[in-house]
Amino acid sequence: MSQYDYDLLIIGGGSGGLACSKETAKLGARVAVCDFVTPSPKGTTWGLGGTCVNVGCIPKKLMHQATLLGEYHEDSKKFGWKYAGDAAKTHDWNTMVDAIQDYICSLNFKYRTELREKGVKYLNAHAKFIDAHTVELKDKKGAITQATADKIIVATGGRPKYLGLENEKECCITSDDLFSMQTAPGKTLVVGASYVALECAGFLAGLKYDTTVMMRSIPLRGFDQQAAERICDYMVEHGTKFIRGCVPAAVEKLPSGKIKVSWKPTSGDGAMESDEYDTVLVAVGRTALTAECGCENAGIEVHPSSKKIIGKGTGVGGTEQSNIENIFAIGDVLEGYPELTPVAISAGQLLARRLFGGSTKQMDYVNIPTTVFTPVEYGVCGLSEEDAIAQYGEDDIEVYHSAFKPLELTVPGRGDNASYVKVICRISEKEKIVGMHILGWNAGEIIQGFGIGMKLGAKKEDLDDLVGIHPTAAEVFTTLNITKRSGGDYMAAGC
Repeated sequence: MSQYDYDLLIIGGGSGGLACSKETAKLGARVAVCDFVTPSPKGTTWGLGGTCVNVGCIPKKLMHQATLLGEYHEDSKKFGWKYAGDAAKTHDWNTMVDAIQDYICSLNFKYRTELREKGVKYLNAHAKFIDAHTVELKDKKGAITQATADKIIVATGGRPKYLGLENEKECCITSDDLFSMQTAPGKTLVVGASYVALECAGFLAGLKYDTTVMMRSIPLRGFDQQAAERICDYMVEHGTKFIRGCVPAAVEKLPSGKIKVSWKPTSGDGAMESDEYDTVLVAVGRTALTAECGCENAGIEVHPSSKKIIGKGTGVGGTEQSNIENIFAIGDVLEGYPELTPVAISAGQLLARRLFGGSTKQMDYVNIPTTVFTPVEYGVCGLSEEDAIAQYGEDDIEVYHSAFKPLELTVPGRGDNASYVKVICRISEKEKIVGMHILGWNAGEIIQGFGIGMKLGAKKEDLDDLVGIHPTAAEVFTTLNITKRSGGDYMAAGC
């Protein structure tokens, strides 16, 4: 008999933790998942499933879909559709929120059911390390117990950061709060330039709320900056306002209930400015929940800035092993790796198979496709142009690109220059593709398909030999012949 309560205990019931627990149980090990959501400063909480399901990918994309439906409604009129009494078309925030929350609640129930059916012990309690094999469990009633495990995985992810301003937690919300708000947001200031900031601002503006984005510096740091700026240009054309090079200096709740925000430039001696908003959404990044689960009590090494766990393992433990032999980390809480739900799921499943199934297969973190669901979607796999140049040198990089209008938008007469593709190649390796980028509708569906080619080492000539599907946006990847170096006209003509 083992000296521990469990073979594996996972702290965090998000996508990675759930996937890892179910895989571990399938391999015959005794496994438990600890999951507890500390309410946001506004009191928002949610069920089992983690950030992606409850306050991230799922509600974000559904609200993005709501804006697309509004656009399609208008487009359909140009194709001959007529609507009786359509003069006062409006959107009802509460109907959308209630429908999305109902769907999320069904997912919460499904996850709990799956854990029970697969033999995973679900512990709805806040877990905090006592030592490397022991955690303290505190449930919602304050009752405290302990659990021990041979191996422990930290899969806690993170929570939104704040700005550090006085009264901001009273005055501002984060993405933890937005998706379940029972009152329409009204005039909104989004502080930040992350993908969360731009995605939220995009669907709020698309739902016809007066929306402003305040950016300290560049948009979508870490992504291709040409693509990022094209996204901002498109958002401006479709109603989103931007305040660039500024940060909030103070927030104040007025007797009217509105939030007064005062801001200043990040450089120079520009005058302080201010405005009043119904909602202020802070989206300036996330911080890992390692302090909350007491990583220091187990001697786990974390990054001094991000507070994420530093992977140091080799062999069976792999990248996900911490400096403590029996403790591992997966998902957003692991330093230096993509903060993406499918990454956490795959890493968790592979780690379970190595720990309990005799597998040696490691997670491959290279060339993982992803999509930003801004009003014009942005799909990417591989390096940005800036990173490719930094890694290989400008002389070894060839960039093929094309801007175009999707056929679907020609009749409605919108979307000029909204769609764009870029393929980045390394010349010294026979133009091996090191980055693929697409701006446009269904960008995620498109980049997912091309991602397999990059995993297999595709070259530019492989794209040239691929016969495109006509007429589609994805087809443009197969017809690229203009390079940035040539300076040629990269605006594609029609059929």
